[in-house]
Amino acid sequence: MRLVDENGGQLGVKPIKEALDYAHGKDLDLVEVAAQANPPVARVMDYGKYRYEQEQKAKLARKHQISINVKEIKLRPKIGDHDYETKKGHVVRFLNQRAKVKVTIMFRGRETSHPERGRDLLMRLAEDVKEIGLIESPPLLDGRNMVMMLGPTKNAGVAKDAKAEETQRREEAVQGDRDGEAPAPQGDEEPLPREEVREAQA
Repeated sequence: MRLVDENGGQLGVKPIKEALDYAHGKDLDLVEVAAQANPPVARVMDYGKYRYEQEQKAKLARKHQISINVKEIKLRPKIGDHDYETKKGHVVRFLNQRAKVKVTIMFRGRETSHPERGRDLLMRLAEDVKEIGLIESPPLLDGRNMVMMLGPTKNAGVAKDAKAEETQRREEAVQGDRDGEAPAPQGDEEPLPREEVREAQA
């Protein structure tokens, strides 16, 4: 086999036993790196360190890889207002999770003769979520279905977090008011008994 040392230097064609003796003398491993070559190529290396470096490279590559998550919502062209709001809520939640949303209108029977109803519904949905979602693929008729793709905007998820923080602050303020029945004493004032506080409030 053709032997390559730990620094990448060519040591020529060596018998397997001689190559193994060389690797053991360096307290390293002999790893076949090109089995299809003639003769096969083997390299002297620290195999444990090599595997660790490869795992770190793979982990770094996965970290920088963008994962695209696609959710799907199906609607009927004659959907009721309550069901529409529910479906829209799902779309908002998916967009705030930075996922793309495939919205499908399903036509049945004679509904296929009025595709404009499905298109109007999709455009209505796009308008309702325009702050956090943008149209990546406009409504297209595909057989008995009409499909539109929405993608998250840069604001997706941000407004939701701000709203959640504001709600939490309000809840804490309300809880604070509930916890203190009597007003806190100011300066050297003596706190009033609870009975007198109730009479004063009445």
